[in-house]
Amino acid sequence: MLAPPPHPDEARRLAELRSLDLLDTLPEERFDHVTRLAQRVFDVPYALITLIDEDRQWFKSRPDGDDLPDETPRDVAFCAHTILEEEALVVADATRDERFEDNPLVSADPSIRFYAGHPIHGPSGLPLGALCVLDVEPREVSADDLATLRDLAAVVEKEIAATHLATVDALTGLSNRRGFDILAEKALGVATRAGAVSSLLFFDLDGFKAVNDTLGHAAGDEVLVAVARLLSGVFRESDIVARLGGDEFVVLLSAGSDAQRALARHLMALDGANARRPDEVRISLSVGRVDHDPAHPEPLERLLAAADALMYEAKRSRRA
Repeated sequence: MLAPPPHPDEARRLAELRSLDLLDTLPEERFDHVTRLAQRVFDVPYALITLIDEDRQWFKSRPDGDDLPDETPRDVAFCAHTILEEEALVVADATRDERFEDNPLVSADPSIRFYAGHPIHGPSGLPLGALCVLDVEPREVSADDLATLRDLAAVVEKEIAATHLATVDALTGLSNRRGFDILAEKALGVATRAGAVSSLLFFDLDGFKAVNDTLGHAAGDEVLVAVARLLSGVFRESDIVARLGGDEFVVLLSAGSDAQRALARHLMALDGANARRPDEVRISLSVGRVDHDPAHPEPLERLLAAADALMYEAKRSRRA
């Protein structure tokens, strides 16, 4: 058996996979109807939508009543090989393929012989997993079969793209309020279990209405994009940066991060960004900060309200 190597852009691939909040979720009809259709069209006992996490293959959709587990180790996953391909990976007889001949999924139950999988890509174009069909008997596939598999994989990609659009702010590319809530709830749960402090930063642009009123909404949009770019550049990939709406942005720092140091980096970057701006508009942000205490965890909504109140207090102080 040959274990699959990591994807060439593994870090970004995993980050996108996790940002979509598909892993470890309940079955969804929008995906299950695709696997049922694939199972019927190819006349196979197994049709799956898989997602390849760091060290496992997890099944987002699988036939009812099958005898497969919910997940398998990544190193035995056929689909972990598929995400390295541009098009479909076809294994006519796994017992005659050195990559899989002594794979436990081949040598023991479910005794896979035939596999055909097409990579499923996220909105960035990176592969997240695969749509695959499997049989316990060797078989061949035609060009028409592969075209059908590709078309069904495209349906899955469209559903994933719809998930992405529902959680991403169209203007800035940051998470929107729904996307932030999903990611932040999970992050706070992890921090609570680990006994680590997390900090929530609530940002609001100063004088943003005047920019829109004086220079127009196109100029206002450019400022919002500039702020998004600034925050994304200052904070770490493990931090959650989002635009809640209007001129409000939030950052949930990863557990154990030094909030004071992060804010100092932000102020230095803001000064540098303003020095480089070619127009008369200078970006100014008020910020409120609250800490999530793992010993006494507060609901996310309450943390946001507290940080929002502190931000407005800071804004009033600056005006005074």
